[in-house]
Amino acid sequence: MLCCLNPDCPNPLNPDGIHYCQSCSTPLVQLLRGHYRVTNVLSDEGGFGKTYLAEDVDKLNELCVVKQLAPKIQGTWAVKKAIESFQQEAQRLQELGKHQQIPTLLAYFEEEHYLYLVQEFIDGQNLLRELQQRGVYSEIAIRKLLLNLLPVLQFIHEHGVIHRDIKPPNIMRRAPFYQPNQQKIKNFSSLLGAIEGELVLIDFGASKQLSETVKTKPGTTIGTRGYSPLEQMQDGEAHPASDLFSLGATCFHLMTGVAPSGLWTENGYSWVTSWRQYIKSPISHSLGKIIDKLLKKDIRERYQSANEVLQDLSGHLSVPPSSSQSSLLQRGLLLGTTLLFLGFGGIWYAKDSPLLNPLAENQSSPLKTLNGHSNLVTAVAVSGNSQSVMLASSSFDTTVKLWNLVTKKEIATLEAYAASVHSVAISPDGQIVASGNGDNTIKLWNPLTKKEIRTLYGHSSSVEVVTISPDNKILASGSFDGTIKLWELATGKEIATLKEHTSSVKSFAFTSSPQGFGQTLASGSEDSTIKLWNLKNQQVIITLKGHSEPVRSVAISPISPNLEFGGILASSSADDTIKLWNLSTGEEIYTFEGHEHPVNSVAFTSDGKTLASGSSDHTIKLWDIKTKREIRTFKSLSKEVTSVAFSPDNKTLIAGSADGSINIWEVKL
Repeated sequence: MLCCLNPDCPNPLNPDGIHYCQSCSTPLVQLLRGHYRVTNVLSDEGGFGKTYLAEDVDKLNELCVVKQLAPKIQGTWAVKKAIESFQQEAQRLQELGKHQQIPTLLAYFEEEHYLYLVQEFIDGQNLLRELQQRGVYSEIAIRKLLLNLLPVLQFIHEHGVIHRDIKPPNIMRRAPFYQPNQQKIKNFSSLLGAIEGELVLIDFGASKQLSETVKTKPGTTIGTRGYSPLEQMQDGEAHPASDLFSLGATCFHLMTGVAPSGLWTENGYSWVTSWRQYIKSPISHSLGKIIDKLLKKDIRERYQSANEVLQDLSGHLSVPPSSSQSSLLQRGLLLGTTLLFLGFGGIWYAKDSPLLNPLAENQSSPLKTLNGHSNLVTAVAVSGNSQSVMLASSSFDTTVKLWNLVTKKEIATLEAYAASVHSVAISPDGQIVASGNGDNTIKLWNPLTKKEIRTLYGHSSSVEVVTISPDNKILASGSFDGTIKLWELATGKEIATLKEHTSSVKSFAFTSSPQGFGQTLASGSEDSTIKLWNLKNQQVIITLKGHSEPVRSVAISPISPNLEFGGILASSSADDTIKLWNLSTGEEIYTFEGHEHPVNSVAFTSDGKTLASGSSDHTIKLWDIKTKREIRTFKSLSKEVTSVAFSPDNKTLIAGSADGSINIWEVKL
């Protein structure tokens, strides 16, 4: 069949081989833009155009979705907003569509006075239809949904996007055991998604770029009544917490079968305080508290980030007791069973091999990929010498893993239990491993005995970064609460709290002085500044300003020829740039531009001559500090690069990724 692209056609389906629509006599487009064969209508967008199913004849008739914009609404402003929304959806998919749970943008173009957006076809059904077919969700199913979707929301919010219309029709579940083109099973999460049917967030037409606040034109709202929070419906404002309200309303709908839109029409927002009366089966107290906080009418009382929800969820992974074997299996899947992990381990590794990835033909491949984490790798740290090098990696999967970098084998897994792990550090002497955790704590371990030494308490929010001074005496921790704490490493005693940053502290680097080690600390923050601290008097020496977006990482060069003591500081930012600073003067030396997305991590070689940068654009770049030129680009075969570090001999580069893998690259400088 061939579909007529006249949006007003009452019967657009036509048999093959004809050139004019049998219903409206419009000339039929055999191949839209030369290679999309439109075969059916998926939905009518109510005066804005239609959504079609199509085949890409250049890709062996691979299915795709074609969205057409043909607005019939009246008024210049209304048409302009419709076009802006359509363009915005294309732009968001371009920015975010590399995530496996967001549709990939395939094309965006104008043809015959209509705008078209072509995106990945999701083989499956939306959650509203699933609810209608299978009935209300159990607590296990709701927990799985949250664990599956919250990392996606964290991802889009970190990329500065608010969805603004999360609801069951805008969440698709892929058909079980899906194998779309170029889709690889990279980790346990994606393996589980392939088995059960991975959730995909769709329809970014209402999404907005996030600054401090998103506001629509006065008198207008974007979203869906019942699913959208008060600040969005009443004031046109949207924040990350606004998406979390919508997620809570979605969970309520799926648990009860009661649409929030109907309750909103009858009672406004009063239903959010009495939602439990609609529950048909008892739920645990812990899940009830999470839904309560998601549905807070006052945004200040609501969860502020997806990660906060994940922290509470990971702290209460128990599920209601059941005697059925199927329930036991579901609980095993939810918690990440060893049986599945081992049973599919060989397949998982083979699927992830760059040799099987056709995109890798003209790209350098990693020397080795370490698979073990089941969620995003937040940080990597290295300690040792060429004979014995220990690598530590931290992850949102609540663990720290220790690896022998020489043999590329896992040594141990250190479990943080109730918290995702945001950062990891190894003392220079290799005697202590420290982790910064989502439950506001710092844990110290002995890497030889694999035993926990102690837990440090004091921060009021998640600990985003930890580092240890070169003399093994001071531990520095930075938190989402904007504070920095200094601790005696040997005793765990708190030395000082530093409070100059106005937002989350994300990165640290110690420098040394002729009088001793660890006298100066550099801190990078979400407030887009870098501060240099004198640790003797706990005062700010200087504040470095230049980045236009949050600072993600800082590193200090061990050796810096032609400069006074203090050397070079490198900083990376969500503004896609890397800056070099003279630590003696605070002056900006140079700005590297080359990454297309936020630069999440930077690291110097031990001789200070080369800088590595890892980015959300899936690349790692090496830069020559002296010539200010790019030396080489490594293309990650997995997800966004979250962290980078060099081995002590500078021969290998270690990179943590958002898919849970750690890639080790051979470096030839």
